[in-house]
Amino acid sequence: MDGSTLSATDEGAGDTAGTERPAAKKPAPREVLTREQLISKVRAYHPRVKSELLGAAYDFAKKHHGEQKRDSGDAYYSHPVEVASLLADVKLDEITIVAGLLHDVVEDTDIDIGDVEVRFGADVAELVDGVTKLDKLEYSSKELAQAENFQKFILATTSDIRVLLVKLADRLHNMRTLHFRKKASSRERTARETMDIYGPLARRVGLYQIAAEMEDLAFQELNPEARRAILYRQEELALENADDLERIRGDLEQLMEVSGIPCRVKGRRKQPYSLWRKLERKSISFRDVADLFAFRVIVETVEDCYRVLGEVHTLWACIPDRFRDYISVPKPNGYASLHTTVRASGNRRVELQIRTEEMDRTAEFGVAAHWGYKNRSYGFDIDSARAAGLDPSANLEAFAELLQDGGDPSEFMEHAKLEMYREHVFAFTPKGKLIILPAGAMPLDFAYAVHSAVGDTCVGAKINGEVKPLRRPLKNGDVVEVIRGKTPHAIHGWEALAITGRARSAMRKLVREKETTEFRRLGQGLINMALRRAGIDPVDVKMNHTARLAGFENMEDMVEALGRGRISSNDVILAAFPGYRPEREGDPSKVRMDSEHTPLMVSGADLSPGVTLHLGNCCCPLPGDRIMGVHEPGKGIVVHVASCPKLAEYDDKPELWVDLRWTELARTGAVAIGRIRINASNERGVLAKLCAAVAQASGNITSIHTVDRHEDFTEILMEIEVEDLKRLTQILAALRSIAVVDRAVRDQEGENDE
Repeated sequence: MDGSTLSATDEGAGDTAGTERPAAKKPAPREVLTREQLISKVRAYHPRVKSELLGAAYDFAKKHHGEQKRDSGDAYYSHPVEVASLLADVKLDEITIVAGLLHDVVEDTDIDIGDVEVRFGADVAELVDGVTKLDKLEYSSKELAQAENFQKFILATTSDIRVLLVKLADRLHNMRTLHFRKKASSRERTARETMDIYGPLARRVGLYQIAAEMEDLAFQELNPEARRAILYRQEELALENADDLERIRGDLEQLMEVSGIPCRVKGRRKQPYSLWRKLERKSISFRDVADLFAFRVIVETVEDCYRVLGEVHTLWACIPDRFRDYISVPKPNGYASLHTTVRASGNRRVELQIRTEEMDRTAEFGVAAHWGYKNRSYGFDIDSARAAGLDPSANLEAFAELLQDGGDPSEFMEHAKLEMYREHVFAFTPKGKLIILPAGAMPLDFAYAVHSAVGDTCVGAKINGEVKPLRRPLKNGDVVEVIRGKTPHAIHGWEALAITGRARSAMRKLVREKETTEFRRLGQGLINMALRRAGIDPVDVKMNHTARLAGFENMEDMVEALGRGRISSNDVILAAFPGYRPEREGDPSKVRMDSEHTPLMVSGADLSPGVTLHLGNCCCPLPGDRIMGVHEPGKGIVVHVASCPKLAEYDDKPELWVDLRWTELARTGAVAIGRIRINASNERGVLAKLCAAVAQASGNITSIHTVDRHEDFTEILMEIEVEDLKRLTQILAALRSIAVVDRAVRDQEGENDE
């Protein structure tokens, strides 16, 4: 078969990942392209290249990198020259190649971006600056810093696709020389980063050739044993099936000759990492891989593609469900081809990829395939790219939308990775517009792909004319009609009904906006209550001025902080009225409600003088509760809240019931114990936040008990000293306003806690 031959003894295949090793044996110094050789290489496809500019950039890089050396021992300037050569391999313009030559001078020398702009122009400086910002995009940094740099990466790339192309060439050459690094941690970090970020991004813009080589080099570092095993198996099967494959190739060429279809046929061997991914994803054996052996048939026209398909299916039986038409519906990265798998001579399964020369170039080089002459200048031909189904700005639009949706950088990173790793499913709007989504996508993903406003108002969906659940995965060819509500709405848990980063990010944004609105409403209510309690009319207070005094930019931020429990209402009042004295907490003149004082707190027409009274520990009655008493043998009368579940035990004994009520002393001069149960996130400082909220709501905690604790959440039981039911209700409201609290309820044994 044509193509590079890989063997089981491939260089580096037997290295052990994750171990320190001496530097790779330095080969004989590799010849670096000279200034003239690089210019000649570019001139071969770009006769009108500005050779003076290219030569000046070459000399500039060589001079300022000076005596710097790479891990391989090569002069450092050889690296930017190799990057420029890689960019020339895919026939890019001289501005991009100059940027490739200069991409490290700002990062690694005393040259600043202003010097580059003065010497080489604004376009070059912009590209170099974009690439420079990406050089810190490594796992060596903390995750947050990495995510922030990835955001810069996306911003730079969406403004000029050439930033990405230079960075990919840079990363490819670094991967080719990765084995020279001594530290295993450094090699693994770079390989993992390449696998997680750069490989998928290269595929996103159709640079399959570069993506495949980077991923294979990363795979060699991360899992050398697996790669070596796959290479060995590939060699074994290639030798075993050599005769069959040669006969199939001959039959195919003869068929094309007889049919009068000019073409060329070439073999294609699957990359080890691509094969590994398929084996892992589908949990199949090596021999079950349908496209293990494949041929590409390159023809002149689109019509010839379909003629070849017809002739092949006439000669050999096709395998059902293994046909894909990416010509009529290209992939988002511009990839176009016919794929079919047939049972050829000797009952051998073989995949055929049928495409034109232009499609083949796009399949290999993606967006880089669309550089050429237009309007007397050499550069990216957007019309040609769009005609091929590839618009780089549209292809990276999802990332730009993620940035607009806000959220913290780590959340952006999570959703961006979701966007990068995806196979495709093709669905249609009722008007026939094609929407390309990742495999497994659901109606909410479809709605957000149509428009963010459509996704925000989606309440249901019709698929092929029938109402279907939102959890139903879409299939190729589905016609989806989004059922919309009148206003955007955020529903917790709907993230599980979407798989795309775009949809999940937008839904999280909606939830954040709803939460912000609720916290601001709550905070406004709390400050108004506090002001009135202090005898101040809220209308008389300049809230924006007060917010600035309290350290906030505006009133909205202040009331939100109050609603979230980050500040207290007293903090706000003190900012506006520094001489204000808040009401004293825990008045010592109030009587503690216990068994000794219960007869003073409770009265009833049926109470006998001297009878023993107890407060039920099961429900902890508070002034404000409707209460009932029950004669319990050996105890006397136990006071319960009228809704206490324990009273059900006495339903058939009405003679034991006593109607009770609170006395005036209980209503105005007592403190009692209320018990609440809290479910909160198990994170650092959660107990401090809960205690602060209770204190700010004028509660006095007497006991805290952790009922249950897991990795994600903790359940806490608190006993709080309060004046009455109203105060306990206020404390519960304050606790529920804290972000870490999932649930806060009054605890009554046997109650459903709702």
